[in-house]
Amino acid sequence: MAATGGQPERWQLNLTPGVTETAQRAYDMHMWMLWICVVIGVIVFGAMAVAIFRFRKSKGAVADKTFVHSTKLEVLWTAIPTLILVVMAVPATIKTIDAHDTRGHEMTVKIIGQQWLWTYEYVGEGVRFSSRLDRESERIRQSGRVPGLDEHGAYLLDVDRPLVLPTDTKIRFILTADDVIHAWWVPALGWKSDAIPGIINEQWTKIYEPGIFRGQCAELCGKDHGFMPIVVEAVPREEFQARLAAMRAENETTARTVATAPAAAVPQI
Repeated sequence: MAATGGQPERWQLNLTPGVTETAQRAYDMHMWMLWICVVIGVIVFGAMAVAIFRFRKSKGAVADKTFVHSTKLEVLWTAIPTLILVVMAVPATIKTIDAHDTRGHEMTVKIIGQQWLWTYEYVGEGVRFSSRLDRESERIRQSGRVPGLDEHGAYLLDVDRPLVLPTDTKIRFILTADDVIHAWWVPALGWKSDAIPGIINEQWTKIYEPGIFRGQCAELCGKDHGFMPIVVEAVPREEFQARLAAMRAENETTARTVATAPAAAVPQI
């Protein structure tokens, strides 16, 4: 069953094509490699079937002892697999290198993994916020019961504040962590990257379709590892600029409120 909108579906058998160039490349490479393996499998197992049934002892077949020691044959069945591996490796290497090439990006988002939430910063825009498991999922989780799909369709996969990104924009991500190793993973974007304390990793994406895309931390990072989901909301550029301005105004208001709040009284000893 094919997935729609870059999202996985129940009983889906194949990879998700995703909504980015990186995801589509990974999907195309997967399909290409799959068909190469299918062709190889048909040839190899076909030859085995023919050899087993046509040249069996009950039909009076006599083993050819010179066949397995043929120098030409050994060179042939060594050279062909090597050539196949080279043909498969070249495009895979090119696509892997390109997946880490952030040149030409139009904006930068900093991602910080923490136990057990994500902090996002639109670099140079004065906007920084944290994103954690939504309160309804947290309430149900703490109750100890298993909810039905009609009660919370995105149970443990929803957050209080999603990461809003523009479509048709090359976005550079820089990833790190405050405490332990985390991994930021949204399957629809086509890549996963570790967030490691003291190290900066880079990735990029360019989302073609508006929508909401979900993921999770993919590195065992502690007791609440399973409760730090990721939600990316992709919107058109114009809407993103409006949302960004609103977030900037909210941050500025919060900063002014904190700056003008009276200091807590120091108790006299």
